[in-house]
Amino acid sequence: MFIEFKNQVQKVLGEAANSLGYDIRKEEISFEVSEHADLATRLAFQLMAVKKGKENPAQIAQAIVGAVRKESLESADLIGKIALLGPYINVFVSEKYLVQTLENVIAGKENYGNGKHTGKILLEHTSANPNGPLHVGHIRNAILGDTLSRILKKAGYDVEVQYYVNDIGRQIAVVSWACTRYPLNMDIKPDNAIVDVYVKANQDIAKDESVNEHIEKLMKKVETGDKETIESFKHAVDMAIAGISETLRLMNVNHDKFVRESQFIESGDVWNVIDRLKATGKTKDSDGALVVDLSDDGFEKTLVIRRSNGTSLYTTRDLAYHEWKAPQCDRMIDVLGADHKLISGQLQSALKLLGGKVPEVVIFEFVSLPEGSMSTRRGVFISADDLLAQMIEAAYAEIEKRRPEESEEFKKDVARMVGIGATRYDIIKVSPEKSTVFDWKTALDFEKQGAPFIQYAHARASNILSKTDEEAAFGAGGFVSGFADYTLLTEPAEVALIKKIAMFEQRIEESAGNLKPHTFAIYARELADDFNQFYRYVPVLNVEDAELKKSRLALVFSSKIALANALSCLGIDAPESM
Repeated sequence: MFIEFKNQVQKVLGEAANSLGYDIRKEEISFEVSEHADLATRLAFQLMAVKKGKENPAQIAQAIVGAVRKESLESADLIGKIALLGPYINVFVSEKYLVQTLENVIAGKENYGNGKHTGKILLEHTSANPNGPLHVGHIRNAILGDTLSRILKKAGYDVEVQYYVNDIGRQIAVVSWACTRYPLNMDIKPDNAIVDVYVKANQDIAKDESVNEHIEKLMKKVETGDKETIESFKHAVDMAIAGISETLRLMNVNHDKFVRESQFIESGDVWNVIDRLKATGKTKDSDGALVVDLSDDGFEKTLVIRRSNGTSLYTTRDLAYHEWKAPQCDRMIDVLGADHKLISGQLQSALKLLGGKVPEVVIFEFVSLPEGSMSTRRGVFISADDLLAQMIEAAYAEIEKRRPEESEEFKKDVARMVGIGATRYDIIKVSPEKSTVFDWKTALDFEKQGAPFIQYAHARASNILSKTDEEAAFGAGGFVSGFADYTLLTEPAEVALIKKIAMFEQRIEESAGNLKPHTFAIYARELADDFNQFYRYVPVLNVEDAELKKSRLALVFSSKIALANALSCLGIDAPESM
């Protein structure tokens, strides 16, 4: 509703400004958050810059409001009032805005908040090397990418999520060699079995550098199509990916497709990319290696696309991967860590040289624990599985304390939802470009800071609705459009809650537009806060007026829908009870 309201305001004020001789399109009218209005604009300042005259901003604002036509306001039925505050024009929503918001929520249910965007997006995220389990350093990539995909889908886009599997690089060659040298422990999670032998192999390499010769031979065999070597690589990768996928599912992270690097070697696409880059005249020899000069785009460092031994690199295969993706979509989005900032920029420049589509890149800083840095190669890391297990265990202790009378099944189920939700929210609430230290105590805060606070608001709404006989109160149709008089909802906490619910689509639009899901995470917490304020100050089940009770129950039902939809966009479960 807010987007439609904003469009009406732009139209009305734009027409008024044009009638006074100002040349400004309605889309150019800017707005800002204000505690004094539902929408506030500095339009007078904008127009003063466009048409310099003797009038000051306050006079211009007064003239614009005076020029608003009565007919324009009558057709703009979501606008309740336009008022002046010095040079600022403040606009307030109408009663219909509030009523229509609840009607839309109840009619839309799980579809409430859906945007109208179209187009196909291929979004790649996580893509951790399959040489062991995901560790805490990988979590932000997975959660950021998954949340972004959910928000883009909610905005209306057709989104396909991909995991780009490094199945032929040096690290996989080390894993493959390790699997032939050490027995795999098949009694543990497969990615843990892989990392055990991978760490041992790296210890061997540190003691005897001649092992590197074996690794180099394996890499060459793969690139020349040796089937036995390719199969050994595939077996090791499949084991690791099986374990990684299990962890991702626990985090509510989903991928539609796993795309292997090796397919671009087998298809010849990698060599095609190299030949075409050579044809641009931007490549040169560097100690036997082939590099691309990207200095025209400001890169001092050249991009290596072929090693001196004739093998390709991850970057070369990544170029082929993006060229393969490009015809399948309207947009490509890559979610990458800050350590990929240089290489991602070089990749974009190289793709421009090839005349292809360039991906949008979301760069994130790293998440860490107070324990310090991590390395899979050295075996010094805290796995995502361990962290998630600790979060679920801590959530279980909190549920046990709050609901000791409940069954063990209930406690475990809610603990999983709360523990995973807390982990996801604590990661996603921070802007991607900011580094963060994961704080499990803050994450599990039931009172206000983390996901449990939002989940608890949803459970509270469910609890209220469970205590009323819906069919007796509303008839066999239950909560349907038009069954209650929403104009009765005039308490400040009621109005504030409805306005917050109405902001859902706008906040989705903002997050999808700037590719920053943290802004929507903040909105979800604000929504829960406004619902709790309503719960604290406005009686629902104990109100004597039957019609008012119906209206307030409808508001609770609408709040539950909005909270569930917000949690879904964040990849967090919405418990019915906590």
